[in-house]
Amino acid sequence: MGCRPIGGGSISRAGFLRLAGGAALAPTLTSIGSSQGAMGAVMETRAIPATGEALPVIGCGTWRNFDVGASAADRAPLRGVLEALFAAGGAVIDSSPMYGAAEAAVGDLLAAMQARDKAFVATKVWTSGRESGIAQMERSMALLRTDRLDLMQVHNLVDWQTQLATLSGWKTEGRIRYLGITHYTPGAFDALEAVMRAEPVDFVQLNYAMDDRAAETRLLPLAAERGIAILVNRPFGGGGLLRRLKDRPLPGWAGEIGAASWAQILLKFILGHPAVTCAIPGTGRPAHMADNAGAGFAPFPDAAMRARMAAAIEG
Repeated sequence: MGCRPIGGGSISRAGFLRLAGGAALAPTLTSIGSSQGAMGAVMETRAIPATGEALPVIGCGTWRNFDVGASAADRAPLRGVLEALFAAGGAVIDSSPMYGAAEAAVGDLLAAMQARDKAFVATKVWTSGRESGIAQMERSMALLRTDRLDLMQVHNLVDWQTQLATLSGWKTEGRIRYLGITHYTPGAFDALEAVMRAEPVDFVQLNYAMDDRAAETRLLPLAAERGIAILVNRPFGGGGLLRRLKDRPLPGWAGEIGAASWAQILLKFILGHPAVTCAIPGTGRPAHMADNAGAGFAPFPDAAMRARMAAAIEG
């Protein structure tokens, strides 16, 4: 696969509507169009520091939403999610063996869509012991129907010393392109920081949201200093913040950052931080994926606007 171009590039409104689900998504995509400016705009990309490869800034997490059965009825909405992601120019799909049937769903859908080359596929190793880790990763590759993964991460730092040693060897052998570590709670940030300082990781995945900003203190600056890409999970504050805001009118300043929904406001806040490489909100609904993807287009808030946004939410 090499360091291929990823993402879908520009697309017409008609093509976007067709790929992302047609008339059922038209209201959402109209909003997205307004946030993109002129149609034909391309999703923002950020360089992966380890290589300079461009990565689109909005991806898709698969926790819970992709843990479904194998029937056509179960999988149809998820195919729509991936089609919406690719149609907008996104690429990152993040999974884990912890997420039940999610890896199998992703692998089957990408194969059916003949879309493996559009995806930046990330998953995780979540076990203790070298042999157990290797067996789990081999199974993940089989479920994902690929012989080379874009990113393998040590999930929640479980036995990270053992697993990172294996991942380093797999990277040298070309079985994975990048390696990383993950966590989802500020209580683990000291441990994440220690690994970031001691090990040559390419990616760190962590929680960061407008109401969960602990990563700004040390981890995001450290990632910028050490050249580590950042994937953001729980960008809606675990869903609670978005639920609290979704029925409120959008603030007047939303238009200044090209945001047409609360989801886009929250995602654009995250992407306004220069250390963030990509946000991976999870969803099982094509319309939500399309809306999330709309946050990946310029403009993005600068430091002053981000402070204004945070103050408004705190107020």
